[in-house]
Amino acid sequence: MTTKKFMMVNRKAPYGTVYALESLEVVLIAAAFEQDVSLAFLDDGVYQLKKGHQTKGIEMKGFEKTYGALEDYDVTKLYVDEESLAARGLNADDLCVPVEVMSRAAIGKLMEEQDVLLSF
Repeated sequence: MTTKKFMMVNRKAPYGTVYALESLEVVLIAAAFEQDVSLAFLDDGVYQLKKGHQTKGIEMKGFEKTYGALEDYDVTKLYVDEESLAARGLNADDLCVPVEVMSRAAIGKLMEEQDVLLSF
């Protein structure tokens, strides 16, 4: 089987739409087929990685812990846009998993290197 480079670009808040959860499902499927998977978090997508999701009030199961399990699937390339973090008053210490914080331009260069780019 030929390995392809997949990047999921996450731009939406974690709840209120299906985008964040769908992205995670696609990541896990691609990883199960031993593809080279990475994730980029921009704009409100950085909230997907914020520690301490409280979902009881919206009667939805939180999926924050799933990000911690990505390493078990050899998904370790998580990139976060530094401008998006700063605009929301966050930094890497506020996130639930280790990430590489990069400029938007640097993330753009990584996107150009991918075989498959999916935006959520």
